[in-house]
Amino acid sequence: MNSEKNEHYPFVQGKKRKLTPPPDKWKLVFSVFILHGLGTLMPWNMFITAKSYFVDFKLDTSADEYLAVNGTSFNSTVVADDDQFNYATNFLAYIGFAAQVPNVIFNWLNIFVNLGGDLTQRITWSISTEVVVFIVTIALAMVDSSSWPGGFFWITMLSVVILNMANGIYQNTVYGMAATLPLKYTGAVVLGSNVSGLFTSVIALVSDLIFDSPRTAAIYYFITAMFILMLCFDTYFALPLNKFFRFHTEVRELKSKDDEEDSDKIPFWTIFKQASPQLFNVFFVFFVTLSVFPAVYSDIKPGTDDFIIPRNYFVSITCFLTFNLFAMLGSLTTTWIQWPSPKFLVVPVILRVAFVPLFLFCNYQPRGIIRTLPVYINSDYIYWTIAILMSYSSGYLSSLGMMYAPQSVKGKHQITAGMFAAGMLITGIFMGISVSGFMPLILT
Repeated sequence: MNSEKNEHYPFVQGKKRKLTPPPDKWKLVFSVFILHGLGTLMPWNMFITAKSYFVDFKLDTSADEYLAVNGTSFNSTVVADDDQFNYATNFLAYIGFAAQVPNVIFNWLNIFVNLGGDLTQRITWSISTEVVVFIVTIALAMVDSSSWPGGFFWITMLSVVILNMANGIYQNTVYGMAATLPLKYTGAVVLGSNVSGLFTSVIALVSDLIFDSPRTAAIYYFITAMFILMLCFDTYFALPLNKFFRFHTEVRELKSKDDEEDSDKIPFWTIFKQASPQLFNVFFVFFVTLSVFPAVYSDIKPGTDDFIIPRNYFVSITCFLTFNLFAMLGSLTTTWIQWPSPKFLVVPVILRVAFVPLFLFCNYQPRGIIRTLPVYINSDYIYWTIAILMSYSSGYLSSLGMMYAPQSVKGKHQITAGMFAAGMLITGIFMGISVSGFMPLILT
């Protein structure tokens, strides 16, 4: 062995040595895990943020377009095909089901079943599959599908299902990898996932501003997603070249070999029980967050006309921009501050359930619902403050839970604990989205 190897690695000629780990020079590994966090939520955010492209351009059933195509007078009672109308009206509901169900299933399967081989093979196949799906999506954007909207709709749904099957494996594996590194590297993945929403919103806005054609804007928008995934692919294979990453990988391997309880079988139930307090924290943070965002957030109307934000930008800024920005800042804060401790993290996590009634007390006016519950919070400034606190706490507490979970178990089981945490994360999202559909009923 050369002197460099002896200096940094925890073994010399088969014997352990307690040595100082090499630094993460220029924060390269930290940045790579932020990038992979960005990549893990890219599929979901890209399709949700492109709602206007799918609903208003590809599946549009407005009278104006129908009459323009058919040359019928504006007063005609002719309407577009009912199925096509249904595709457009319920697009987000269909997308949510097609995305989250396979994501949940394959996140959990990836823990117990070796889907695609070792970590490298899982990353390779999952990202490659996602890239192929985005190529298909770009091809669909290039063609005129106005004569077969049903076919376009179902091809898109199938693409979303395949995309999220692959993404479930990818997301779960990335959190497993990060679990073997110091705490803040799991936080980096969560930070990247929170940056993802902000990033896709900006890309969508820039695409619309640069290109007049919705088709051209969509093509370059989805090309950007493909480019990010290719970066994730390339940077993954660059990680083993980094001294810092190699050191922690070999430390984990050494711990596994030296563990007295070493066994070919992974004690899944033992790992789950040991990490369960933090797994609950991860689940409950995302459950509460997705119960109100974006379903409730986006249907809260301005209470007054003298608010600092114009009415036509109210939802865009107080809902989507506010959540994505402050969730990102909350995740970023955990890089420097990790408080409260694992034992007491459950306290603020449970207290966050108060955000649900607080948002319902605001001027929440979902479409098609006659509200009988009084509006107790009519001030837009108070609502915006609540929205900021909810968003920031979501990013901060979810990052802490994801960071603490792998530390609850032995070093050799940290990958599995990290995967369990990722499974609870996506389960919390799925359950939160499911519950959000019942929120309008509470108003009546």
